[in-house]
Amino acid sequence: MATLLSFFPSPTKTFHPFTLKPFQASPSPRPFSLAPLQSAAQPPPPPVQEFWSWLRAEGVVSDKTPARPGVVLEGLGLVAQRDITRNEVILEVPKRLWINPDAVAASDIGSVCSGLKPWVGVALFLIREKKQSESKWRVYLDILPETTDSTIYWSEEELAELQGSQLLRTTLGVKQYIKSEFEKVEQEILLPHKQLFPSSITFNDFLWAFGILRSRAFSRLRGQNLVLIPLADLINHSPSITTEDYAYEIKGAGLFSRELLFSLRSPIPVKAGEQVLIQYDLNKSNAELALDYGFVESNPNRNSFTLTLEISESDPFFGDKLDISELNGLSETASFDIVLGSPLPPTMLPYLRLVALGESDAFLMESLFRNSIWDHLQLPISRANEELICRVIRDACTSALSRYHTTIEEDDELKKKGNLSPRMEIAVGVRSGEKRVLQHIDNIFKDKEAELDELEYYQERRLRELGLVGEQGEIIFWEK
Repeated sequence: MATLLSFFPSPTKTFHPFTLKPFQASPSPRPFSLAPLQSAAQPPPPPVQEFWSWLRAEGVVSDKTPARPGVVLEGLGLVAQRDITRNEVILEVPKRLWINPDAVAASDIGSVCSGLKPWVGVALFLIREKKQSESKWRVYLDILPETTDSTIYWSEEELAELQGSQLLRTTLGVKQYIKSEFEKVEQEILLPHKQLFPSSITFNDFLWAFGILRSRAFSRLRGQNLVLIPLADLINHSPSITTEDYAYEIKGAGLFSRELLFSLRSPIPVKAGEQVLIQYDLNKSNAELALDYGFVESNPNRNSFTLTLEISESDPFFGDKLDISELNGLSETASFDIVLGSPLPPTMLPYLRLVALGESDAFLMESLFRNSIWDHLQLPISRANEELICRVIRDACTSALSRYHTTIEEDDELKKKGNLSPRMEIAVGVRSGEKRVLQHIDNIFKDKEAELDELEYYQERRLRELGLVGEQGEIIFWEK
């Protein structure tokens, strides 16, 4: 009976609404350059001036604060008021001004939000405060964008430019997730408690709040799983900064004070008039940057494609393969992120060989080999096994490439012409990047196919270990 190899060329990654790494910032929707800002001398718009006055009244800023909000080409950012040294503290924001689950719990809606996912509670809090003219956070909410270039805000026409891409599938999955969460909270919270939510809350309101949190919230800050920090969230991203270390921290306000502060430092020296910038996340792909913040980078290392492999339940050796997989930290399905120009993830080939094991190699799954089979799978098992995984992966790459409505060459021509809208630039960048990774994967397995006759397989390795293979690879027969 043939072994079945299930392969999913364009999966949606498991989506985690707000599971960011420790000391990872996610505050702004767009990237910014390190060039001096021509607009830094322009006075900020009235809402920003009111925001600054509020911060001053709260004792957060003063004339000596090293950076303040400024108008930049792409929106708002933190602009240095003087030269700033590396690791210098830029600002400190006390916990009383944070918007987090604790703020929700202490509010009028705290009791009805106690059983909700933390982000859902904070989202409802944001929307409710935004609709109240007397909100404590009024001046802060007034400077938040109504939308970003995140793909969750794209129109159907704009999303059509992502045809065939993993980002399209992920975006649609995220929007469906948000919709299901909204429908649930509408039935369980909004309708039964209209007295707490006098203003109508729509799905678009909920989508806005999700996008704000996804792009601006800081996460996992010493017990703070999700927190918006006014002023600090204006800090923008620079691809030129290659460290995420020490961008910010939580610390006490003083030797005898119990108040916590969010402290933001500059990871690099900054000249007066330039933006203070940080690195959002070195590990996010362009698709993830587009989904979370609404921008992409030209760095080829940001281009990735996720392959999801599966042990088919109809496989006659399903139980044995699943057991071996789980013993080695994997499961019935396994996803592998392949980055352009980088080697395959180290566990991908062993898992592929396991999934593709057929009857002729089934002896390796016997209990006798259970503790050593993973070591054997690090190397080719048999020609049939290696040939199968090459053929399946290459066929899947070809199939995935056929789903895009443009070629790499056509995308390159669009980039060359220029004058692309920000969202079109994102679409072209992501889809061309994915296609290049697919070509990269196909080339890896094309090269493997060309080497099939030269590889040493399990049986040959075993005979050599037993001293039954000569220097020229011939089988040695021992006679009595």
